[in-house]
Amino acid sequence: MDVAAKIGVPSMDAEALKKLNKNKKLIKKLARKYDAFLASESLIKQIPRILGPGLNKAGKFPAAIQQSDDINAKITETRSTVKFQLKKVLCLAVAVGNVEMTEDQLVQNIVLTVNFLVSLLKKNWQNVRSLYIKSTMGKPFRIY
Repeated sequence: MDVAAKIGVPSMDAEALKKLNKNKKLIKKLARKYDAFLASESLIKQIPRILGPGLNKAGKFPAAIQQSDDINAKITETRSTVKFQLKKVLCLAVAVGNVEMTEDQLVQNIVLTVNFLVSLLKKNWQNVRSLYIKSTMGKPFRIY
């Protein structure tokens, strides 16, 4: 809590979480407000009891932080993580970079992302029909 306050990261202790009182609307609101959550090892065991299944249903169950971990490094790592959520649809869109990245960094991210995604598929490249790169306002560009 103290370290998070020093670096200006919003934080809640167990008492603040208990005040949510398993209220589904408040937990949903909390889940929508933030992209990811981090929690200490001791608190992570209590979260399902305190909050119920709300964060898990939203796909935002907290990642664990040890006492020895550097919080800034863990936050950067969490921000750089890409989640693949394969559902029953045949199309998948993933963010692989941002405006501040150089062209080389983008290429490296795209290659890494595509190779990881293909490794998750049962028949690897046989399950991929096409791949496109698209900027926010730009036209899609087919790469495979």
